[in-house]
Amino acid sequence: MTDFITGGLSRRGLLKGATALGAAGLILPASVRRAMAEPKKGGIIRIAFASGNTTDSLDPATWDSQFVQCFNTARNCTLTEIAPDGSLVPEIAESWEASADAVTWTFKIRKGVTYHSGKSLTPDDVVASINYHRGEESKSAAKPYVDPISDIKADGDNVVVTLSGGNADFPFIMADYHLVILPSADGKIDPMTTDGCGGYVLDSFEPGVSVKMTRNPNYWKTDRAWFDGVEILAIVDAAARQNALMTGEVDVIDSVDLNTVALLGRAPGIKVLPVAGNQHYVFVMDTRAAPFSDANVRQALKWGIDRQELVDKILQGYGEVGNDLPIGRQQPFYNTELEQKTYDPDKAKFFLKEAGMDKLDVQLSVADSAFAGAVDAGVLYAERAAAAGINIEVVREPSDGYWDNVWMKKPFCASYWGGRPTQDLMFSVAYSAGAPWNESFWDNARFNELLIAARSELDETKRRDMYWEMQSICANDSGTVIPMFASYVMAHSDKVGIPEVVGANQGMDGLRAIERWWFA
Repeated sequence: MTDFITGGLSRRGLLKGATALGAAGLILPASVRRAMAEPKKGGIIRIAFASGNTTDSLDPATWDSQFVQCFNTARNCTLTEIAPDGSLVPEIAESWEASADAVTWTFKIRKGVTYHSGKSLTPDDVVASINYHRGEESKSAAKPYVDPISDIKADGDNVVVTLSGGNADFPFIMADYHLVILPSADGKIDPMTTDGCGGYVLDSFEPGVSVKMTRNPNYWKTDRAWFDGVEILAIVDAAARQNALMTGEVDVIDSVDLNTVALLGRAPGIKVLPVAGNQHYVFVMDTRAAPFSDANVRQALKWGIDRQELVDKILQGYGEVGNDLPIGRQQPFYNTELEQKTYDPDKAKFFLKEAGMDKLDVQLSVADSAFAGAVDAGVLYAERAAAAGINIEVVREPSDGYWDNVWMKKPFCASYWGGRPTQDLMFSVAYSAGAPWNESFWDNARFNELLIAARSELDETKRRDMYWEMQSICANDSGTVIPMFASYVMAHSDKVGIPEVVGANQGMDGLRAIERWWFA
């Protein structure tokens, strides 16, 4: 057995992944760190998010926006946690170990953890919580992550997981925000329970509108959860969200409007916080529907977009160009030899001709709730694609209900991803055939074959070769145009204290700002 006591990642592959991920975290300048006060308890933190829908739910299978992800992360815990530097550390599992082939994983469950109701957390709760996302009937977005589990059982203080094939990245999967540990009864959890074992207790929840929480006085982490309480608002409109920060109605906002970020940064008492990570903005095609079912049409659309223009004008430089794959340059096994797509109308015309077309007429559905600046990005896309004979009609959709009525329903639309800590996780949830969040409904037999093989391959050279080929297939065949990677740009009152290293694996400090931040 290979030991991972308290997350000490001794297996070379897992250690390499953690190290590379750490490069994405934001390390504050020394002058800023010196000015920060030590964490202290007190105060009510007020946060405004750019997302939120009236269909939001407490059901962990459905969490799909930072609004629900952040407040549910604050009231729950997972087996493992991705630390601010990108490494993997224990949470409910205080240690873990793997068999030599990485097929069997044994997690030692932390003792002394209680739910808000007073019930003690048990290994049986872990088993029931993971099983909720498994099985043919599961509608969970995390189903692709846990489908490889062939057996999971409690064994004394441990939980033993057997996989259908080796997976050196498996402990990272257990940090996914869907896989929270909830109380169980008779082998089942109630996915709509308000109970949890995290740092904050849920007081009220109005879907897509607001959340109120208070600190859990019995939280087992003594160095977290500094605020007395939390108030969260969903304010989709960027101007209204930033105005709420500037007028003192809220203390923190996510998704700063980059068109006005310079003005916001000059406002008294306000600090802008950009963090480079794996977040990427995309235009996604339904590959089942004509004309997007033709790979040549998909290629034409990928060569007809000016990526650098979008980084300059939409991101205001807070990001970098993408290459139609959801893997960041700082991640392990990134394909450094893959040709970088640029704006090339002639090449786009070539692929149109390969599809038997002289011109192409399509509609692109966008709303700024997809990502900040999505409407303007769509307009720029249309302007540049016209030179290749591609006529893109930009359809501005209502922001309210966009994720329910447009995403994965309209054949060509805007979307975004916060990224995932490993290639297997990213590909499994959004690109593998049949995955619930495979938003382009893409199905490539070779890609799917390599995904399974790479997951269980322990030889790093062979695994790298597989991931390189998968990235090439994804970039050139998938139905996803990924023109840009966007930094997470947040802003906060100077009264808010933040840690020396801010997580970049997801927005809002890896979705854990509520637990990690404090009032200075």
